[in-house]
Order: sequence, then structure tokens, then C-alpha cells
Amino acid sequence: MTTVLCVPQWQGSASAKAPRLAEGARTAAALVPADARVTVPVLEAGGENLTGTRALDVLVENHRLTRAAHAAIDDAVITVGGDCGVDLAPIAAARARYGDRLTVLWIDAHPDLFTPATLPSGAFHGMVLRTLLGDGPAELVPAEPLAPEQVRYAGLRTGEPSEYEYLEKAGLRRHGVDDLEAVLDGLTGPVYAHIDLDVLDPSEFGSTCYPVPDGPSVARLADLVSRVDGLVGAALTEHAPEAVPNDSEAEAIRTLAAAFRF
Repeated sequence: MTTVLCVPQWQGSASAKAPRLAEGARTAAALVPADARVTVPVLEAGGENLTGTRALDVLVENHRLTRAAHAAIDDAVITVGGDCGVDLAPIAAARARYGDRLTVLWIDAHPDLFTPATLPSGAFHGMVLRTLLGDGPAELVPAEPLAPEQVRYAGLRTGEPSEYEYLEKAGLRRHGVDDLEAVLDGLTGPVYAHIDLDVLDPSEFGSTCYPVPDGPSVARLADLVSRVDGLVGAALTEHAPEAVPNDSEAEAIRTLAAAFRF
């Protein structure tokens, strides 16, 4: 049994296109095959910039609502956003359940390793993984942070010097596009797979707030995901569609969602 948890949060992004993420979450959630669907009643307001984090008050409340909704689901969960901050609660829950055995497969063009002190925009979706590792806005840091050895990047190909300084210091394992499949070497469950849709090449999927050229194809990424051993949770995030539906991108979401093997 699989449940889709739709979290139409947009406030974690600083992009001018950020409000599209709410509708993108709803659109993507409807495309994912599942036995049930739950939509988190997130706040729609813009929120206040506090302690270096944009809309922190809203994000804290949305996190509480997401955590409560996720805790009430007994099935395997596919979380669909919204900005990638929607995955904070599901990954923290997986960490609490599986402990040090959990590996988070972070499939993203961006490192998401900023802190409030290093990201001028204050956009939380650039801080999510750093927060899961225990170094982010205090109100959002999980009780049991991930250890660096629990994280593997796939598709990483952009970012700022401060992020890579931390990445190197922490010893995070990373794979770009050329060696994408190597991320599976020695990987066994339990695994949580986080997909930021901007990891894909924009020629195949361009409806994101921060597209990055030279990404993998939909088919290649779906093949990779289908070979993940011991998947216990997954997410699709950062869908920011135009008003006009894009049939090829809808099919891309279906293809990726079908690749999740619980």
C-alpha cells in the first residue's frame, strides 16, 4: 500500500516563480499512482523573514502540519511538493525509525547546504539537507540529525563555494551526471530517495524554479531509481508548471513515480 502525501508549500523558495510550486504539488500528486492521497493544509501566506530565513514562521507551522499528517499514515509514503523543504519531516521520521542504518539518496542538481548565515536570500529550500544534518534554522533542525555518512548525492552539478567547503569537510559522498549510476555501488536499504525535479535535463523537464543544464534524462533517472534496494520512502519536489499543462512533463512524473519500488 502506498500513500501520496501532497505538501503544496512554496514559501521555502525565493524564486519569482515560487507560487507555482503550490499548484505544481497538486498537479504532480494527482499523477502519482497510489492507494490513497493526503493533502497537508499548509499555510498560503508569505510569512516573515526571521533569523536569516525567509517565511520562517510559516515554514515552522507547515512543518508541524506535515509531521502530523505523515505520522498518521501507515503505508509507504511518496511525498510530493512544493519546494524541497516539504521533505524535512518525512526524512526526519525515517531517521528516527531506522537510525544509523538509513541512507538518504539526495537526487538534485543543487547541494542544498546553505545556512541562514551563508544564503542572502534566506530561501530555506537551499538549506534543507544542511538542516537535516543538524546545522540550520534551530526551529527546523530534527531531534536526530543525519550523519554525513548517511547521505549520497546523485546528479549534483552546481552550487556555491561555501556549500562545497562544507561538503568536502563533512566528507559527503557525491556523484554527478557522468558517474550517476555509481551512487548505487554498495547501497542497501533502508534508503530514502529525495528527487528534486531540477536534477533532470531542462530539455526534458523545464518546469522548475532553478533549471540547470546538462542533467540526466527521465529514462536514465527512472532506471536508476528502479534499481534502489530497500526503498522505504521517496519524494518528488520542485515542480513549478506554467498555466498550460505540459503532457511530456506529466509523463515524466508518472515514469519517475512508477520507478519507486517499495
